[in-house]
Amino acid sequence: MRKTLCSAAFVKPLLASISCCFLALTSVSCSKTSQDGVEASSENTYTAEEKTKDWEEFSSKPAQTFIQECKSNYLKIRDFVGTLESETYSGNALLEALNTLEADIDKTIGKASLYANVHPEENVRAAADACEQHFVGLISDLSLSQSIYKQIAAIDMNTLPAKIDKRYVSNMLRDFKRSGVDLDEEKRKTVKQLKDEINQLGQAFYKNAREDVRSITVPKGYDLSGLPSDFIESRTNAETGEVTFTTTYPDYFPVMQYAHNDELRKNLYMKFRQRGYPASKEVLKQLLKKRHELATILGYPSYAHYATEVQMIKTPEKALAFINSIDKIAKDRAESEYNTLLAKLRETFPDATFVGDWQKTYLDELIKKEKFDVDSQEVREYFQYEKVKQGIFDLIQTMFNVEIRPWETETWHKSVSAYEVIDQGETIGHFYLDMHPRAGKYQHAAAFSIQGGIAGKQLPVSALVCNFPSGNALMEHTQVETFLHEFGHLIHGMFGGKNKWISHSGTRTERDFVEAPSQMLEEWVWNKETLRLFATNTSGETMPDALIDKLRASRDFGLGLFTRHQMFYAALSLNYYSKDPNKFDEQTLMEALQAKYSNFAYVDNTFFQYSFSHLFGYSAVYYSYMWSLVIADDMFSEFQKSGMLNQAVAQKYRQTVLAPGGSKDAGEMVEDFLGRPYSFDAFSKKFH
Repeated sequence: MRKTLCSAAFVKPLLASISCCFLALTSVSCSKTSQDGVEASSENTYTAEEKTKDWEEFSSKPAQTFIQECKSNYLKIRDFVGTLESETYSGNALLEALNTLEADIDKTIGKASLYANVHPEENVRAAADACEQHFVGLISDLSLSQSIYKQIAAIDMNTLPAKIDKRYVSNMLRDFKRSGVDLDEEKRKTVKQLKDEINQLGQAFYKNAREDVRSITVPKGYDLSGLPSDFIESRTNAETGEVTFTTTYPDYFPVMQYAHNDELRKNLYMKFRQRGYPASKEVLKQLLKKRHELATILGYPSYAHYATEVQMIKTPEKALAFINSIDKIAKDRAESEYNTLLAKLRETFPDATFVGDWQKTYLDELIKKEKFDVDSQEVREYFQYEKVKQGIFDLIQTMFNVEIRPWETETWHKSVSAYEVIDQGETIGHFYLDMHPRAGKYQHAAAFSIQGGIAGKQLPVSALVCNFPSGNALMEHTQVETFLHEFGHLIHGMFGGKNKWISHSGTRTERDFVEAPSQMLEEWVWNKETLRLFATNTSGETMPDALIDKLRASRDFGLGLFTRHQMFYAALSLNYYSKDPNKFDEQTLMEALQAKYSNFAYVDNTFFQYSFSHLFGYSAVYYSYMWSLVIADDMFSEFQKSGMLNQAVAQKYRQTVLAPGGSKDAGEMVEDFLGRPYSFDAFSKKFH
């Protein structure tokens, strides 16, 4: 059974509710007369109080150092705002100043967003959360600043030297209007308050999901058959013999996949699906209410209308049509696959009338082992973490003719490593790998942008955050696939880090496109030529071609079930934000949508929605994972024609899709690469 997509593509979670380019990272209120003679308003949010008011105090020195650094940056940025307010700029000089300001804020909030999710000290995570909140206030100020809006609106587009400059300005003007800058003063105050409340709620929602790690402990002698011996040993209490499994990914997925004991799987499944409950029950309700209120004040029927407006898909009606069309494509195949699972289950439980959600992955594993002769435990013998890491480095170096080498710099934890990317002798970016689980750390897999790149001014800096076993420990093939997926986001940030405007840097593209480059790169973990780079066992033997053939043959079993279940998640995301939250119950609607779109019935006393963190970051547009997969399949067809490691195709792809970042519409970039508009043909063929 395919994994649930859960990566985050360079998202700064607290910024996700603000659909802006420049506005997404900075906040400015300017009071001056522009060179074009347009009178700016007299508003000025920078007051003496900002310099003297107290910020949060923390008991630990590292946390206090962090918050003081944040405050210092905050005040410097506010001073820069004062300069912008008091001096006169030409149109281009204004844009350059705003770009610089945006970059300064990006550095602080990028680090804060990362540390809030990964720092080993709880107090530092709290300080990073607080830092983010202060900068969210800056963002809210700018998004409602009539003075800066009027100055930008006064710029004569005909004087701008390039198409990307016109795009930069037109997107800013669009996003100012979407933020409510044209509303009356009272409504602008309400909008600002709502944005602050939304981001506080979102922060709480993420925190509850991130820190709610549950576990089950079983006594010595408990039936753990099917689980790998090294997996059991690493979770065994040496004194009591008890074995503890947590709801973190490295524990959860192996139990779901290998454990013969149905009771064990169900018990851990229940714990996994109860994360965030009841802590986030009211948090989610208020988040939905506040976003709906914000959308209606801004003139939209729902938050889904607001969120989809700037995506490739444009409207929630089109998003729903897409969800239903994909569900229809997958339905027949899903029914057949479900019946196969049920037949397999009845070999153990003859009276079974349905397949439980906690049983699907285990049954899928059994069927692949019998039907395709694929044993996932045999497969994992070829995926030691360190070899996988080096193999992925080798793959990227080969495809794109770059070098990845160690970068000597400080890190936030001893397990974190750092690297730089070299292109023809030039350093083009830096990145960190934080790849192993620890207490308080983000529990999924994500790529975080710490600093966006700007041509000639600063390099992109990113961090890959995952939860894989370390050292010589063995990885599942699906984990290798996730590693490569997230690395796809990382190289997108590196190769797209030479744009003029930071709002065009790296992965700052439409949300329903941003996953496509990473989804396409997943294909390389199914290719013999690629796997030979790193898939070796402890004896140094390369994964046999026969095993790779069997792995590939088994790949698409479960595709229909996976796709329909993903449409359940997409429908949940869209429906929660398409309706008035005062008129539905989140639990009732979730159960109804699961019954409509998934072959697997809701399990009593589970509350999936409260740990579904994408409900904040992606809001209504979780459909985008499948939408971007359609595009990824189409782009991959070019590599299928010419060879997986064809450098000419890889370079064309880099230049037309990755390097432009957000400087073009996604559809235009894909057409530049394919030589035609994208189509659904490659995706649809997988279901026939």
